[in-house]
Amino acid sequence: MAAKKSVHRNGKEPLRIVQEEILEAARAFGLDPIRTVFELVAHDELNEIAAYGGFPTRYPHWRFGMGYEELAKGYTYGLSKIYELVINNDPCYAYLMKSNARVDQKMVIAHVYGHSDFFKNNMWFSQTHRRMIDEMANHGTRIRRYLERHGERTVEEFLDAALSLEWLIDYHSVYSPTRRRTRYDFSEPEDPAAVHRLRADHDYMDRYINPPDYLEAQRKRNVDRAKAAKRFPERPEKDVLAFLIEHAPIENWQRDILSIVREESYYIAPQALTKIMNEGWATYWHAKIMTEKALDPAEVVDFADHHSATLGTQPGALNPYKLGVELWRDIEDRWNRGRFGREYDECDDLARKRMWDLNLGLGREKIFEVRRIYNDLTFIDDFLTKEFCEDQNLFVYRHNAQSNRYEISERDFETVKRTLLFRLTNMGHPLLQVVDGNFRNRSELLLIHAHEGFDLDLEEARDALRNLQRIWQRPVNLETVLEDQLKLLVYDGQKHSEEDLSRTFA
Repeated sequence: MAAKKSVHRNGKEPLRIVQEEILEAARAFGLDPIRTVFELVAHDELNEIAAYGGFPTRYPHWRFGMGYEELAKGYTYGLSKIYELVINNDPCYAYLMKSNARVDQKMVIAHVYGHSDFFKNNMWFSQTHRRMIDEMANHGTRIRRYLERHGERTVEEFLDAALSLEWLIDYHSVYSPTRRRTRYDFSEPEDPAAVHRLRADHDYMDRYINPPDYLEAQRKRNVDRAKAAKRFPERPEKDVLAFLIEHAPIENWQRDILSIVREESYYIAPQALTKIMNEGWATYWHAKIMTEKALDPAEVVDFADHHSATLGTQPGALNPYKLGVELWRDIEDRWNRGRFGREYDECDDLARKRMWDLNLGLGREKIFEVRRIYNDLTFIDDFLTKEFCEDQNLFVYRHNAQSNRYEISERDFETVKRTLLFRLTNMGHPLLQVVDGNFRNRSELLLIHAHEGFDLDLEEARDALRNLQRIWQRPVNLETVLEDQLKLLVYDGQKHSEEDLSRTFA
């Protein structure tokens, strides 16, 4: 009988061997990662790659330079350090910093395999482009060509406007069996008011079979249908970028830039939709692999120190690593002990609930099921319980204008959960829809903000309207709610204005 292989030997084996043995351990636990390629880079190279979102061949833009400066200064002054950077691709690319300690490299490798497994097996990543490294390079080539042809300032100003609108997409649309149409019929339409007459075998029967009231009702219905068909768009459009690509009066190179920004937004969207789950999953597995398989005795203290730093929470901030891993562990524990279902939920004996343990052992199976089909919103909605909220000491905070401090305002479970769900809805971005491309019959654009209990940031809304107007080239209107008042925010290309649409929003 062969001896069981151990990941840790004498602490001097090549990192490549450590990687292979950690992968073997991950697969033994049931993980199924994409083939992963690790690259060792210096700290300044890693900061540069991270500034480009993990794609060093991306198009040039000043915000990537700004991101690099922030990362470089954080590293120089000891304020921040990148431990892992992994790209959803096939093969999956991950970057390791050469100067990291060996225990950090092990932890990062195990963490990366958790991410890689999540990328491959979570439903919300099923429609992502698995060759995005190559696609990003193509995007960079196209935009560089436009920079040479149309001038750096012209292209960059338009790109600035497009990037400010990058989250105005409909991320659900990629999972729909019906895709956006790509071909259009420009043939002459029939007379919209033409009425279909019922067939009469004899002329004298026509006035009985098709009485005037019937014909008039038919005519009116057809006219209404024609008006609806001419509505622009026919129904509210959540994918604002697609609407602009198809209908804005811009040049083809500008449409191409919008399409590049839109494609990259759809690629990034699943990561925003599953941030808590994804980071929690990777943290769960790096902790399990390290503590059960990969740690040398001399590395335990350093690992505990660095792992605890990963789970540390800053005041006023939500740590997705901490919330995610604790929720995964809670789900596993609940399903192992049978703490779910109608009988458990209806039990009002607190002492019995605390001791509840049916020894079902279903935890591991359950977390793999959850990993497959959930996103952050449904994850929190289904599995954040009152007991978990109290155990983790979760609360809602608000700014106190009198003391000029952030203070705890609510500890009520329902309020905490509702606030967190609001924060995760639509990836934390306002939900805007185009409802009219010919508003007031003046080719103006009208959007509606789906108000979910939180008002828009007025300055950010005005910036968005300014950039929308730059692309639409006609006045842009946004219907929203501000302080319980229904308002219409307008930007005409020169100035902002507001219109009251009702006295009080009901």
